[in-house]
Amino acid sequence: MVILSERGNKIILLDNSQVLISNIFSVAKQEQKIDENFIRHLVLNTYRMVKTKFGDTYGDLVICDDTSNCWRKDFFEHYKANRKKSQDKSPFDWSEVFGVMNIIRNEVRENFPYRCMSIDRLEADDIIAVLSRRHHEDEKILIVSNDKDFQQLQRYKNVEQYSLMKKQFLVCEDPERFLIEHIVKGDSSDGIPNVLSDGDTFLVEGKRQKPCSKKRVEEVINDPYNESWKDNFERNQTMIDMTKIPEEYESLVLEEFNNDMVITDRSKLLDYFIKNKLRNLLPNIGDF
Repeated sequence: MVILSERGNKIILLDNSQVLISNIFSVAKQEQKIDENFIRHLVLNTYRMVKTKFGDTYGDLVICDDTSNCWRKDFFEHYKANRKKSQDKSPFDWSEVFGVMNIIRNEVRENFPYRCMSIDRLEADDIIAVLSRRHHEDEKILIVSNDKDFQQLQRYKNVEQYSLMKKQFLVCEDPERFLIEHIVKGDSSDGIPNVLSDGDTFLVEGKRQKPCSKKRVEEVINDPYNESWKDNFERNQTMIDMTKIPEEYESLVLEEFNNDMVITDRSKLLDYFIKNKLRNLLPNIGDF
């Protein structure tokens, strides 16, 4: 058994839901089906690549996962509501997608020597943000995610981000400016309209966002609490600014991470690889 606190402060924070989804879709688009065995191989190989490429510099791999019923929906009921509409139109069986994701998550938690963090009502973003903000003074922190939202965390010392999709580090020259512009413009992928538009903009048929020109963006930045958009600015700030995670949830992340929790050692790996016929990965078992 391994005690996490004995292994130092350096950490790699992996956005696991993104890793799972991207690998599932890369397979499904080619094969027109959800091949659990192939997806398992791809996901595990992604972990191996991250660990071998960055482990010496950035330390232990921390796998961060989403859970359902995110706290953000308490503040903005339409948060990510448009994703359900997209899923309904998608050719994929989403119950099967989520089923495969959960199978692999549970297998990794039970068999691999990684810290796996998932906390009720939190997204991987929350876990990554809290740990980055609280531990960046101690050691370098690497966020492994394609999500542009994490660029705001580069305001903190020692925080870097690597995109698996682009195969390169994402460098934000002005994280503060990035954040304020992101708040003003909103995030359509999460169902968050710009600060000039109603909350249900992406859900009502035929409804469109109000134009948000460069001039208007500057106007909002210079006067964010103007009565014309104050409520919407605060709505977007709560949804997008990672310093706005409620303290009660931040405490849960820190409590779980700082506990001297015993994590799985490497003794189960060989049986797991044999059982799941991971022949191509078996020669590289030492990389895990």
